[in-house]
Amino acid sequence: MMHKNNNSLLYLVGLLMLVCTQVVAQNFTKQDTLRGSITTERAWWDLTHYHLDIEVKPTQQTISGSNTIQYKVVSSNKKTLQIDLQSPLQITKAVQNGTELEVTHDGNAHFIHLAEAQQLGKVYSVIVFYEGKPKVAKNPPWDGGITWKKDNNGLPFIASSCQGLGASVWWPCKDHMYDEVDSMKISVTVPKNLMNVSNGRLIKTEKRDENTKTYHWNVQNPINNYGININIGDYVHFGEKYTGEKGVLDMDYYVLRDNLAKAKEQFKDAKRTMEALEHWFGPYPFYEDSYKLIEAPYLGMEHQSSVTYGNGYKNGYQGKDLSKTGWGMKFDFIIVHESGHEWFANNITNIDIADMWIHESFTAYSENLFLNYFYGKKASAAYVIGTRKKIQNDKPIIGIYNVNHSGSDDMYYKGANMLHTIRQIIDNDEKWRQILRGLNSDFYHQTVTTEQIENYISEKSGIDLSSVFDQYLRITDIPVFSYAIEGNVLKYRWRNCVDHFNMPVKVVLNKQEIWLTPTTSWNTKMQMNAIKSFEVNENFYVKTEDNSK
Repeated sequence: MMHKNNNSLLYLVGLLMLVCTQVVAQNFTKQDTLRGSITTERAWWDLTHYHLDIEVKPTQQTISGSNTIQYKVVSSNKKTLQIDLQSPLQITKAVQNGTELEVTHDGNAHFIHLAEAQQLGKVYSVIVFYEGKPKVAKNPPWDGGITWKKDNNGLPFIASSCQGLGASVWWPCKDHMYDEVDSMKISVTVPKNLMNVSNGRLIKTEKRDENTKTYHWNVQNPINNYGININIGDYVHFGEKYTGEKGVLDMDYYVLRDNLAKAKEQFKDAKRTMEALEHWFGPYPFYEDSYKLIEAPYLGMEHQSSVTYGNGYKNGYQGKDLSKTGWGMKFDFIIVHESGHEWFANNITNIDIADMWIHESFTAYSENLFLNYFYGKKASAAYVIGTRKKIQNDKPIIGIYNVNHSGSDDMYYKGANMLHTIRQIIDNDEKWRQILRGLNSDFYHQTVTTEQIENYISEKSGIDLSSVFDQYLRITDIPVFSYAIEGNVLKYRWRNCVDHFNMPVKVVLNKQEIWLTPTTSWNTKMQMNAIKSFEVNENFYVKTEDNSK
C-alpha cells in the first residue's frame, strides 16, 4: 500500500532532489534510477491487489503466465504505467478491459500505454502476460533468482529468492519497496507429483490436466515484493497451533519427504521463536495469513508468512556459532533470524533499500533477544558482543537512495550492537521492550524511513539519540573513549566521532559503576581518592584509549 504515513511524500520529494548528485558520484546508470526511484510512471497509481497466475516447468526451467495488477489512481492526467521485469523473461502482451495495449521497453523497465482515461480515485486493473527462462540463482539467497535443484530422490526442488535483486527477476510487478500491494492471490501450476507452497493460506488445489495441478494461495495482508515466493518440491506437511497474543496461530511446516523426522525435532525452535519474539516485539503481524516454515534448496529467507529454511537441521549457522561464545549453538539460526524478519522487514518495511538496516539490524538483534528470553540477559549480551568480530566498518550502513543501493553488510551486527548500546543508554529494559513493541504497533503494516525510526526511538526514550544514529549508521568510525588518569582526576572525551557526538556511557571507576556524558571536548571528574581502576562497560560498542602518562 502506497500512502501509509503522512511523512512519506515529503520524504520522497527530498530523496528525489538528492538522486542526481548521488548517481553522478557513484556512477549509477539510468537503469539503476528506473529500478530504484519513484518515477513519474510509478507515482500516479497505488497498488491494491495482485493475482499472479503462472506455470512452472521444471524440465524446461521456464515460467509463463500472467499477473493481474489492480490499482487505484491517485494522480490525474496520467496514462503510462511502469512495470518491471528482468531479462531474459519477456512481457508478451498487456491487456486492459479486453484491449491489448502498446508496451515500450527500456531495459528492465516496461511502459504500458493505457488506451482509456484513468480517472482520479477509481480502481482499474491491467493483465500483464509474460514467459521465459528466469535468471538462475548463482548463490542464493545473496545472488538470487530461481534455484533449480533435485532432491535425493531425483525429484525437482525449486525456489525463488530475490531480496535486493528484486521480485521482477521472476515475475512482472511494480518493483519498488515504497508501494506494498494490499492483498494478493498466487496460483502456481506444477507437475502433479510436486507441490507449490507460497505466501498466505492454501485456499484450493485444482487438477489442471492429466499431468499438472494448480495450488492457489491467498494473502490477506499487505506484502512487499521480495517477500513473495514459490517453493516447489515433494513436500510433506505437519503443523501445530500456537496460542499467542492475538489468539490461535496456525504454524505449518513443509519439508522434503525424507526429512520429516528431523524436521519434527528441529522445528520445535519455531514455536520457541514465536514465544520469545512476541514478548519483545508484540503480536506476530500476520495471524490471518498463518506462519509457515518451508524447506528450501538454499540457506533461507524471510518471505512473509512463508519463511524458507535450509540450515541442514542443525543449531547455529550451518552448525557454527557466529559469536564464538557457545550461545549461538542454543538455537537454529535460520529459524530465529528469518522468523524475526516477520516483524522487521515484513511488518515494518523500508521505503528505500538504502534503509535496509531497519530490516537487518533489528532482526540480527532479535537473535540475542531470543537468548535473553530463554537464557537470561548475560547470555544475550555475550552473544551480541561476540558478533562484533564480524564487523568490517568498510562503508556506511545506510546506502544510496533512489538507485536500489543498500549499505554495508555491517547492517547486521554493527546495527545489532548499536541497538544493544541504545538499550544500555535507556537503562530501563521494560521501557526498551515497550519501544520495540511500539514500533511494531505504531508502524503496523507500514513502509517507513530511517528518520521515522530514529525519531520514534528518541521520542519514546526521552533521549536525543540523533548523534548515536549518525555515528553508527552514517560513518564508518567507531567512537573512541579517550581518557587519562592523573592521581585522583579522570580526564575524558569522545574522539573519532561525529562533531556533535555526546553519547552517555557507563564506566566502572574504582570498582563503582557510574555514568559519564563525554563530549568531543575534554571533561574532568575528580575523586576523593586516587584512581586505581577504570574500565568502560563492554556493552557499549566503543573503543577505549588510555592517554595516561
